[in-house]
Amino acid sequence: MSPAYLDRLSLPELRRRAAELRGMLQECVVCPRECGARRSEGGVGVCRSTDEVVISQVGAHFGEEPPLVGWGGSGTIFFTRCNLWCLFCQNYDISHLDIGRPISATDLADAMLSLERRGCHNINVVTPTHFTPQIIEALVIALERGLQVPLVYNCGGYESVKTLRLLDGIVDIYMPDLKYSNNDHARKYSGIKDYWDVAQPAIREMHRQVGDLVMNRRGVAQRGVLVRHLVLPNGLAGSRPVLDFVAREISLNTYINIMDQYHPEFKAANYRELNRGISSREFTEVVEYARQIGLHRGFE
Repeated sequence: MSPAYLDRLSLPELRRRAAELRGMLQECVVCPRECGARRSEGGVGVCRSTDEVVISQVGAHFGEEPPLVGWGGSGTIFFTRCNLWCLFCQNYDISHLDIGRPISATDLADAMLSLERRGCHNINVVTPTHFTPQIIEALVIALERGLQVPLVYNCGGYESVKTLRLLDGIVDIYMPDLKYSNNDHARKYSGIKDYWDVAQPAIREMHRQVGDLVMNRRGVAQRGVLVRHLVLPNGLAGSRPVLDFVAREISLNTYINIMDQYHPEFKAANYRELNRGISSREFTEVVEYARQIGLHRGFE
């Protein structure tokens, strides 16, 4: 199975999409915050970014989900900053402390190609939302130079459907977090008032585009949606409604990674309800509920 950007879109159409996305930075509407910052003119959005792309690291990652890692690793590119403000961010040094370096579109394309040459199975753009236009510009350059591996859009789940539609036929694998089913908790802990209302249609759109996760004969992901859900202490993530949504409105065949690695990071220690890891019982109850409602992939 060839990457979507090779099979479904012509090079002129890819360039047109990149230009349309670039236009969304003029008074920024790239993400659902629609903050209106003039990022193309050096204005700073709610994501704390201008139009200058800043990355933290590039490399083969072997700690992602098995279908992404295979034997050659997932070709990750970590982007600094974020359109969310999670107080417990597990990568806060990248997302909040801005540890990284600026990179041009040409150099970003070179990074993609170098990951492919190293044998990575995909290009995995991590926290891409606020830099989506620039990523697609770089992808066009990389495609012109021969890039042929799938593109993974590894995001926080707070995505604009309008932006996602411009990625239809470009992204092969969507890997959204589904953080909360409670807007009040999202507001308090991630600084976003409507996370649950926005994440649901966004993930529906992702699934409409690429469907359930499909792997090749060797178990490497080629196309589809892979959902991540981090279990939080004291039920703060609202895990049951999250799983109900996935089972009823996305697909019982959804590959969903129910994650148990939460630990207090960044500012979590300032909140008593966040200031501990999850218990084995908390995690087991979520996994057992997922099985009860018919979900079965990703947490076997």
